[in-house]
Amino acid sequence: MKILLIGKNGQVGQELQRTLLPLGELVALGRDGLDLGDLAAVKQVLAQQGADVIVNASAYTAVDRAEADETGALAVNAAAVAAMAEYASAHGALLVHYSTDYVFDGDKDSPYVEDDATAPQSAYGRSKRAGEEAILASGCRALVFRTSWVFSAHGGNFIKTMLRLAGERDSLNVVADQIGAPTSAELIADVTALALAAYRRGALAGGIYHLTASGATSWHGLASYAIERARARGAAIKVDPAQIKPIPTEAYPLPAKRPKNSRLDTSKLSGALDLQLPDWKIHVDRLIEQLS
Repeated sequence: MKILLIGKNGQVGQELQRTLLPLGELVALGRDGLDLGDLAAVKQVLAQQGADVIVNASAYTAVDRAEADETGALAVNAAAVAAMAEYASAHGALLVHYSTDYVFDGDKDSPYVEDDATAPQSAYGRSKRAGEEAILASGCRALVFRTSWVFSAHGGNFIKTMLRLAGERDSLNVVADQIGAPTSAELIADVTALALAAYRRGALAGGIYHLTASGATSWHGLASYAIERARARGAAIKVDPAQIKPIPTEAYPLPAKRPKNSRLDTSKLSGALDLQLPDWKIHVDRLIEQLS
């Protein structure tokens, strides 16, 4: 089996290089090897590689910038994905793709299931939903994993930003009315490999699945937990726990609207794979250890 991994340098892509390697011949490309904004280049690379499995871990993820550059977001998150789906459909390949909680409006009181109506509230969310729709319309064999609040030891993310600020400031204001499941790239990559193996042996059907850690917290809860864990491991933390202040979304306005409820129901995937997805705190602890 030949696997083409697109987006090898991202948070998820770096972990996928580890977990996909035992499954077949792996070709991994970064942005320097493939610009997803160049549709002709995407089609050319797909034709040249002739992969049995295409794993797309690349995306336009600048959520706020997308509000002023929806065309750019759509080029990467929809048009390039459509080209991958069309190739997969024409050549019998499998497309593995990652989507987001931002395809939902965030107004539901309980976790979202895969069949809930989508209603993205941002340009980024619309572009990611357009990518999903392109895959579904193509009729290709596909596994689409929606995830949320991704973090890893590689690159930038919310946790690393909070730890840096906690070492520089006496107080922090962190949004407390957006709820989700912080999910490590490590977990996403591990489950992707398990799902791909299960799909190949006929134990997992194609389609859209929710893939996050279990449990949920707010951005404030995540920041507070990570900072205290880092402090316990001897990190130079300046901010006092009492000075990590919860604030409403409205007090920290950003160009793109965020879902208030980003919780995704993962029972479809965990049931199909007979998995117990770990609590979000476990991989946050691992991250803190890696950064110590």
